[in-house]
Order: sequence, then C-alpha cells, then structure tokens
Amino acid sequence: MDMDVKDPFIATLIFSFFIAIGVILGGALIGGIAAFLVGDQPLTRMFRLANSLKIWAIVAAIGGTFDTFYNLEKGLFDGETKFLVKQLLLIISATGGAQLGALIISWFTQESM
Repeated sequence: MDMDVKDPFIATLIFSFFIAIGVILGGALIGGIAAFLVGDQPLTRMFRLANSLKIWAIVAAIGGTFDTFYNLEKGLFDGETKFLVKQLLLIISATGGAQLGALIISWFTQESM
C-alpha cells in the first residue's frame, strides 16, 4: 500500500491528529496560566483540563460538523463501506492525538492518568 501524504484523506488524518494534540496542549497550558492567576494549583488544573478536554479535542479535530455522522450513516445504512472506514479512521486519528496530548501533559505534570 503506497501512502502519499499529498492524498487529501491522508493529509486530513494527519491534520486531525495534530489538531487534537494542539487543543489539549493549548487548552491545558493556557488553563494552567489561568489557574496560577486565580491562586489555584496550575499543574493539577492542567492535568484535569487535559483529561476533560479530550472529547472537545476530538470534535474540533474532525471538524465539529455533522459531516462525520452523515458519512457514518451512509456507510452503515447505504452499504458504502468506504465512507464508514474513512470516518472511523478519522475518529481514531483524532482520538489518538487527544490521548497523546493528555499523555504529554501527564508527563509534564507528573500525574498518572
């Protein structure tokens, strides 16, 4: 199987992975600054934020629209498995990015997931 990174679907997979990482890292780091400003424990807050932002990172990475669900429906009920597989891979990619982002924050804060 030849993977061409210029293929729009492969590029979308890569983008969704890194967008999810960015949402987790950015949200947790900026949230840590806010925690510091209000006198809360920044590292503990960052860890909690990273874990609670996972679902939003996935939603942001897949576009936050109903296109993904429409394509899943198309794949499930219309028998177009190509759409189903692509959307599942997109969701898995975004989930992996969100999980990696939370893991990086976990390493940074030295808290266990």
